[in-house]
Amino acid sequence: LEPCPSLKPSRSNPLPHPPCTAGGRNTIVPSPSGSVPGASAPFRPLFNDFGPPSMGYVQAMKPPGSQGSQSTYTDLLSVIEEMGKEIRPTYAGSKSAMERLKRGIIHARALVRECLAETERNART
Repeated sequence: LEPCPSLKPSRSNPLPHPPCTAGGRNTIVPSPSGSVPGASAPFRPLFNDFGPPSMGYVQAMKPPGSQGSQSTYTDLLSVIEEMGKEIRPTYAGSKSAMERLKRGIIHARALVRECLAETERNART
């Protein structure tokens, strides 16, 4: 297999990401919005390809009382568990694992703040 060409834009190819045809395979997937009738908005994937879905979703703001502290705590435990899987690859030098670990830390910090806020609300009542 030969490596993919450089992904830098040039004068002959203004696109920042040309298709990689190394090995006879094209890695660009066409947008499904052209094949779906009535789809006028451009295709946007819900998740990116970096990391497991548990660390890739964007948590929406929830009204107070809609989510119990148990589920927030359970979410925190699952994020910590996923982060644990990234420690060894990060130590071995994997940059993608390091990025997933960073995102996991950010997500875990947000969940910890949410758990603390919930605990403070419960302590006042």
